[in-house]
Formats: sequence, structure tokens, C-alpha cells
Amino acid sequence: MKLHYALTAAMLVAIGFGDIARSADPAVEVETDAQKAALRKTIDTCGSCHGVNGRSVSPTFPNLAAQTAPYIELQLHAFKDQTRADPDAQAYMWGMASELNDASISGLATYFSQQPGAKGRSGNAALIEKGKQVFVEGVPQRQIQACATCHGAQAQGIGPFPRLAGQHAPYLLKQLLVIQNVLRTAPVMHGVIKDLTKQQMEAVVAYLESI
Repeated sequence: MKLHYALTAAMLVAIGFGDIARSADPAVEVETDAQKAALRKTIDTCGSCHGVNGRSVSPTFPNLAAQTAPYIELQLHAFKDQTRADPDAQAYMWGMASELNDASISGLATYFSQQPGAKGRSGNAALIEKGKQVFVEGVPQRQIQACATCHGAQAQGIGPFPRLAGQHAPYLLKQLLVIQNVLRTAPVMHGVIKDLTKQQMEAVVAYLESI
């Protein structure tokens, strides 16, 4: 049986099998030098927009550093499948994600999730305080749920719910608006934010960028 696994693994490598090959023990994954180099090249390509190690310097492109791995995987698959159809996704990410396979998507998610997150930025103290209140408490009088319920008390992200802490405020505001206007499919988020005013959104994203 062990010989069978070894021969199978050797054959997969010999024919250039793109995903991670398995060793004689099927529970152990083996990553070749070529696969590591390919992943490194892809990470560097991502860095041209998202910054070194995923800490973006442009508000157009989100920070990926410390983002949750499940969320990164979900979004990369959505870009590849063209099911995330907001304008920026079409302009930038559909083409970039089209050639990614499952192994590279998983590798990117793991890498960026393990990088130190971007530091918060100072801003308008009064606006930040208003945003914190909405994030922590929601807007009870309008039955708007607290953001912290899904995104974590420190906006650190929980599984498929993304990290928002330290994210660029302009990027977050744009995403809130495209979700609210159903240009990006996100049923859970749309239900939560559909009644948020733009002023409330501006306060929330100012708070998130600050932490």
C-alpha cells in the first residue's frame, strides 16, 4: 500500500500535476520548490497593488495582511468565478484571479492571514467616536445590528467575516455603498446596512481605519 502511494505521488509530479502532491502517507502534504517559487511570484504580483506583505499604501486597494484566511479564499474564488461583480472586482480582480488554482488560492490565503496587520490611523475624534458607537451597539432605534456581532469586538474578523480593523476608510466606504446598492452580492451585509445613512457609514469607516 505504501509503495502504491509512493508510485502515485511520483507519477503526479512527473506529469506536472499543478496541486500539492501527497507523500506515501496521504495525511502529509509535500510542497515542491517549484510550487513555493510559483506562490512567491504570485504573492509579489499581489503586492504590486496590495503592498508589501499585504499592507496597502493606496486607499483603492484593501489591506490583505492579517485578513482571515477563509474570507480571502471566498473572495478569490468569487473573483475567479466572476460571482463578485462590483466595478472594482471586474476592473482589477477578475483577470488577476482567472489563472489561480485551488492550491494557490489556499496558499495566498494562508500567507496573507499570517502577516502583521496594518496599524490604525488617527482622524477626527468626534467622528471616530460616533463610528465606534455604531460598530459596537448598532442603531437600535432603526433595528440595525452591531457590526461587532459578526466582525468581532476588535473588528479582527471571524472566519468568513472579514477583518475590518486598520482597513482604508475610502475602500470600506466604497464597499458599503456598492453592497447597499446591490452592485456587490452580499445578502447578509445588505440586510444589515440597507438602512444606514452615508453619514453613519462615514463614521464607522473612520473608526475602523483608526484601530
